[in-house]
Amino acid sequence: MSGEEAHHLTRVLRVEAGQKYEISDNRQVYLAEVETARKDAVTFTIVEKLAATEPLVRPVVLAALIKFDRFEWLVEKATELGAHAIIPFVADRSEKGLDRAAPGRLVRWRKIAREASEQSRRQLLPELHEVTQFDDALRYEAAYRLALEEISGAPPILATLPSQRCAGETVGILVGPEGGWTGREREAMRDAGWMAASLGQNILRAETAAAAALAIVSAAWAVT
Repeated sequence: MSGEEAHHLTRVLRVEAGQKYEISDNRQVYLAEVETARKDAVTFTIVEKLAATEPLVRPVVLAALIKFDRFEWLVEKATELGAHAIIPFVADRSEKGLDRAAPGRLVRWRKIAREASEQSRRQLLPELHEVTQFDDALRYEAAYRLALEEISGAPPILATLPSQRCAGETVGILVGPEGGWTGREREAMRDAGWMAASLGQNILRAETAAAAALAIVSAAWAVT
């Protein structure tokens, strides 16, 4: 391991030869022992391959672009909460100019997701997709597709989840922008088969709604 990651290990974590860590190549997890630890290079010896744990559910967050400081928070927390993938998209009420600036932020978002994965000891990194358009986001295929909705009358999110749940199923979670959905978008979501789901009476920020929905979905599959 070299560069910034090695520097973090040697300067921040103060690793020493002989210490053991779980490491991942984003495919498999291993127990490894530090062989050498220098300023900008750390070498490991693989001790054993660890059994991979299959996720109980694969939630995918399809998130409308919001102000970048809040979107970064969304990426971090969605990663910690087990998002299988994060797909940013341009909604009708996304702030003007975010779509043009977003591609330049993708590297930073992926770095945030990597650091959050390490902190939460995830086996695999979430897939962080390039920015797409709303209509393209609606075409995402999942076993269950939930559109978070703040208007009255939308069923509680728990009521939209199946009573019989199978391990490894994909759940799409569509999160709107700061200004909410437009009538056109609501009609398009219904036509595309997305089910409206409410997180309660309070109006949540987009990033809070994404985190809350992820926690509920993960908990629901954990008790299957």
